[in-house]
Amino acid sequence: MVKVLVSAIVLNYRSPQDTVRCVEALQKQTVVDQLQIIVVDNHSEDDSIGVIRNQLGHMSNVEIVESSTNTGFGSGNNYAEQFADSDYILFINPDNALESSGLEKMLTHMQQHSEIGILAPQLVFADGTVRDSHRVFPSFVDICIKRTPLRRLFPKRLDRYLERNVNPQAVRQVDWVVGACFLISRALFADLGGYDERYFLFFEDTDLCRRCLESGKQVVYFPVVHALDRKQRLSGGGFFALFLHKTGRVHIASALKYFWKWRSA
Repeated sequence: MVKVLVSAIVLNYRSPQDTVRCVEALQKQTVVDQLQIIVVDNHSEDDSIGVIRNQLGHMSNVEIVESSTNTGFGSGNNYAEQFADSDYILFINPDNALESSGLEKMLTHMQQHSEIGILAPQLVFADGTVRDSHRVFPSFVDICIKRTPLRRLFPKRLDRYLERNVNPQAVRQVDWVVGACFLISRALFADLGGYDERYFLFFEDTDLCRRCLESGKQVVYFPVVHALDRKQRLSGGGFFALFLHKTGRVHIASALKYFWKWRSA
């Protein structure tokens, strides 16, 4: 039996068809014979688990797990990691689809560069637009500018935060990458203590990358590989959406926790 090298974790919450498409793309990976796929339903309380079991249950390398409660994105991924039996973990959102040779290329690059802790592909929307998925560590002002009309007054500040003026095709070290899709060794993830579960949603990826860098490992943006990403983001919307919608209020809560935790950094 070929050793399982990578465990891909797909955390589903009320998006079963996206999850199925994500897993189908993972099954097309050139290293699929070394791949374990862990699908966790994060207590969706809809028909998700039925759809997932019906469409993915026959796949021998797929393990389907149900969480009894939804305690957040980071917590759900930490729970899923307990079922991993591999050297590396690929965290991938249901609305992402990794190109067929992507995982093999990412693994090869990480194995050749032991200084890398987190490796993330380029995220591309269906219309070909490249997502600004690598950024500098934010200040409170950066977040305010991004989510308010202030972005029109301070476009250069926003461009600096989102790193819009760098070559999107260059492999490079960055401060942090969005958590939609990235590769990390299980040993490092364990050493870092996994995701900080104080964040229900948002900023858990920023925090993990920050701790990765503090450990002496690099966070690397790797546009040699791309993953298809959905254009509508949960964190999208304007300033008033932060207060009018539950997701916006969760974003605010996570931001406050993040800036308090790293207030002396």
